[in-house]
Amino acid sequence: MTLKYRVADPLLYLLYSVAIVLFFLAGAPYFVYQAVRYRKYIGSLGQRLGVLPLSVNLDADESIWIHAVSVGEVLAARALVSDLRERYPRLRLFVSTTTMTGQQVARNLPRVDAVFFFPFDLGLIVRRTLRIVRPRLFIMMETELWPNLLRACHARGVKTVLVNGRISSRSYPRYKLARPFFRRVLRHLDLACMQSEESGRRLVDIGIDPSKVVMTGSLKFDSLETPSSVEARGRPRVLRFFRVRDDRPVVIAASTLRGEERPMLMAFRRVKRMRSDALLIIAPRKPERFGEVEALARSEGFSVARRTELPIDADPRADVVILDTIGELATLYQIATAVFVGGSLVDAGGHNILEPAVFGKAILFGPHMQNFAEIARAFLDNGAAEEVTSEPALTEALVGLLSDPVRRARLGAAARALVEANRGAKHRTLDAIARVFPSETRAETVVRPFRLVH
Repeated sequence: MTLKYRVADPLLYLLYSVAIVLFFLAGAPYFVYQAVRYRKYIGSLGQRLGVLPLSVNLDADESIWIHAVSVGEVLAARALVSDLRERYPRLRLFVSTTTMTGQQVARNLPRVDAVFFFPFDLGLIVRRTLRIVRPRLFIMMETELWPNLLRACHARGVKTVLVNGRISSRSYPRYKLARPFFRRVLRHLDLACMQSEESGRRLVDIGIDPSKVVMTGSLKFDSLETPSSVEARGRPRVLRFFRVRDDRPVVIAASTLRGEERPMLMAFRRVKRMRSDALLIIAPRKPERFGEVEALARSEGFSVARRTELPIDADPRADVVILDTIGELATLYQIATAVFVGGSLVDAGGHNILEPAVFGKAILFGPHMQNFAEIARAFLDNGAAEEVTSEPALTEALVGLLSDPVRRARLGAAARALVEANRGAKHRTLDAIARVFPSETRAETVVRPFRLVH
């Protein structure tokens, strides 16, 4: 390492740490409001400061630590958990999340020893967490590059792997702007398993050694349960609150953000003129917006109920049901006639379209799918989903789908076929990890090539 790098590194990391502290000081009023209004962050602050319960790792065992920001990343990590336990049986397995919703889902993962909140990325805090967790392997889901934590892992000899990695078109310019710093950060990353060639090229451009990059595809395909496996477990409990008639149209608006519910309600009004018994299920992305969305639906003249208010073993009598629970949306896709996936009609990058696709559902999404750009393009190219660019387009597409069963079936069949054709990222990822962190149960591995099947 040159003298220039030795001098520059401490200064850059110091500036980064100061920026984090200033960010939290500036955002303190917001965090306090969220804590008082929505009870967010209360009870998790200690863990975010690196003070974990003794029960997390009472015997100070070595471990594998997986970090998954929120629900989507946790669900992707689900594809790896069982295999990691089998390949590394002597290591404990811990999962951290940033959001409370992610925490709730992570606690239901099988074969995980403990779940905790991710620490603030400040030197003293991450070192305290590392002393408790004692990882030999640290896995980051998607694009979670935390400089101080990666640096501390490197100093301790902990192998670090980015899994299901992606660099979106929105975040890429920001990374490039800070390229001198991230080039140093990426020196501490041992392996990057990327979802696509484009994301891999972007990470190399930001500064990673190309030899550390492997294209593995998206774990989101492998994290999906097959319909047959769902059926084998019996009818999920949530479906007992939706004993809908086979001929009742059910529209699901999934993971919606502010600015999407009103267009959805306007489109549903048109649907109701065609089928007065139609049901709309709205699943707001953020739990703190449940009440806001309920009030909006009532103001538009619809009869509204929350999922937690529904009687069991009955067909909901309401026009609109607000899904005010966490972790039930993926199961509810089974009863959908058509699905709109939110975060896409407003400029938020879109959300997961694979969960309804695995059940062969007709899918609509908006023009803003940057976070799932390659997958969205594959779905459109294969006639497996439809893009709507405005409120009138959403209305016309939804009415068209509900009045044309052949069109719905064609979209759904193509969506399910595309999911099945693109499974396999799990094995490619595990084999790649074994290159830098040898498996205890396999002597050698072969990393399989990847390309998204269109």
